[in-house]
Amino acid sequence: MSVKKMILDVDTGVDDAMAITYAIADPNVELIGVLSSYGNIEANRAAVNALRVLHLLHADQVPVFIGNTDPVDHKYQRIDINAQIHGENGIGDVDLEPATHDFESQNGVDFMIEAAEKYGKDLTIVATGPMTNIAAAIKKNHDVMKQVNNITIMGGALTVPGNVTPVAEANIEQDPVAANEMFTSDLNINMVGLDVTLRTLLTKAETKQWRATNTEAGQKMADIVDYYIDVYADIYPELGGCSLHDPLAVGVAIDPSFVTMLHLNIMVTTEHDAYYARTIADKARLNDPDTNVNVAVNVDKERYLQEFMNLFLNLFNNLNK
Repeated sequence: MSVKKMILDVDTGVDDAMAITYAIADPNVELIGVLSSYGNIEANRAAVNALRVLHLLHADQVPVFIGNTDPVDHKYQRIDINAQIHGENGIGDVDLEPATHDFESQNGVDFMIEAAEKYGKDLTIVATGPMTNIAAAIKKNHDVMKQVNNITIMGGALTVPGNVTPVAEANIEQDPVAANEMFTSDLNINMVGLDVTLRTLLTKAETKQWRATNTEAGQKMADIVDYYIDVYADIYPELGGCSLHDPLAVGVAIDPSFVTMLHLNIMVTTEHDAYYARTIADKARLNDPDTNVNVAVNVDKERYLQEFMNLFLNLFNNLNK
C-alpha cells in the first residue's frame, strides 16, 4: 500500500483525538495538515486541542489551521450535550501539555485548496466534523477539489436513527446546508456514518492496554477515552462501549475494505421540519447511473479493532524508545 497524503478536518473532541492518533500511527499515512472546525467545541479551541494531541504524539511538525467557525446559514452555539460527551475542554477534561507553537495564520479552506492543487490524486481528505470547510472549498474552487483522490466523512445515518434527532446525525445537523452542497456535488465521497460507527466499539479493556505501555501518550489517551467510555455507559448503556466514530472514518479512507458500501446519490433535508438534517437517497437522481457517494452500511468490526489497537500500541511503545 502506497503512503497517502492526508488532511484531517476535525472539531477536536475525544473521537477526533483518536482519529488524529490513528493517522499519526498508520505508516501508510503522511498527515500534511489538520483543519479545525466547530462542532464538539468552538473552532479555535478545537485547533488548540489538535495542537496538544499532536504534541503528545511527538508530531509537532504537522501544521494546524482554523477553517470556518460557523455554519453556512446560522451562528454556531455549543450545546450542553457536547460538553457532557466530550468534557468542557473537548478532550475529556484531561489537561495536555501546550504545543510548542501556535496554529497557522492561513485560512484552513485555502490550505485545503492549495494542497488539492499540489497533490491532486495523491491527496486524501477526512472530515470528522461538520462539512462546512469542504463545501466552502468546493464552492471556491470546484475543479481543483475534483482532483482529490478521496474525501471520506464521518457523518450521516442511512439505515439507523440519528443521534441528535430521530433522523439526524450530529455532524450533518451542525450544517445541513453545507452537507447537502457537498453530497450533491460531483465529487466522490465516502460516507462513514452511524450505520457502521455504532457497531465499532472500544472498552476499558483496550485502554488498559494503552496504560500498560507506561508512556505519557498511552496514559493520557486512556484518560481521555475512559471519560468518553464512562459517558457512553450512562447515555448508551446498550452499546457496551464507546463508538469509534472518527477513527473509523480514517481507517476506511486508508482501507475501504473494512466496510461494505452502497453506491448512492445522497441529499440532506435542509427544511426546518421533522426531517431536518436527514441523509437520504436523492429521489431526483435515483435513476442516474452515475453515483458519487459510497455509503458504508456494514463493517468488519473485529478486523478494524485489531488494526486500530495494533497501530495505537505500536505508536505508544515506539514513543517510549
